[in-house]
Amino acid sequence: MQALANVNGKQMPLSEVVVPALDRGFLFGDAVYEVLRVYQGRPFLLSEHMQRLGSSLAAIRIGGVDLERIRERVLQTIAAGKFQEALVYIQVTRGAGPIRSHSFPAQAVPFELLYAQEFADPFVEARKNGAAVVTVPDIRWQRCDIKSTNLLANVLAAQQAKETGCVEAVFLEADGTLSEGARTSLFGVLNGQLLTAPNSHAILPGITRSLVLSLAERAGIPLHEHVLKKTDLKRVSELFLTGTTSEVLPIIKVDGDPIGAGRPGDVTRRLQEAYRDKVREQSAS
Repeated sequence: MQALANVNGKQMPLSEVVVPALDRGFLFGDAVYEVLRVYQGRPFLLSEHMQRLGSSLAAIRIGGVDLERIRERVLQTIAAGKFQEALVYIQVTRGAGPIRSHSFPAQAVPFELLYAQEFADPFVEARKNGAAVVTVPDIRWQRCDIKSTNLLANVLAAQQAKETGCVEAVFLEADGTLSEGARTSLFGVLNGQLLTAPNSHAILPGITRSLVLSLAERAGIPLHEHVLKKTDLKRVSELFLTGTTSEVLPIIKVDGDPIGAGRPGDVTRRLQEAYRDKVREQSAS
């Protein structure tokens, strides 16, 4: 089975899902979402994704959503489709109002959609050999910590990366700060220390980012939550991205310029292996 959906508790093929024309997620991007991996039939870091979904819902004031119910639907959908290597997408909108109006409709009922889909990993070679990224101006809104479906700036950035032969785009702020990727969190190694931007309204609190920080601490890798500047790229020895689909992805070139020795570094390799150990650990439990 390629894809199986659950809409407000009802399972159906993803191709049969219908979204109401007045749904606020469709009209306004008035919605939040999560994406998680399934390895060997088990959802990875499900509790962490559910916690972040709850934070996003609270931040945009969507109430009446039972997170435990959504969690159970995730498990039921994976089992029903017999998925082994897959992605699960979850989206909750504020629902549909009687008319199109910017303010919250008084009696809207949240629209809860999730689906599981088989996943063929596109990053295998890039994780092995390293990849290139391009920097783009950060034109997003000021609440990037909310995982909302308002992703047009990210879409345009990702398209620019694709058209320049890069695996990802990294957002560049006016002061030279490199905040994060269009779909990923950013890490660098400078003077032997692992650096990544601290959680704030400027970045998404990445689930894989958080895992990698804990793996680095467990491995005794010195780390400091501090922003990287574009001027730091000439001095960093390693650069990598983290994300649900990309896992730990070494970056060896930015805007055409090599990073460090121009190949994946030792810290990145150690964290890649620690990540795979974590996946194996969960799959065996």
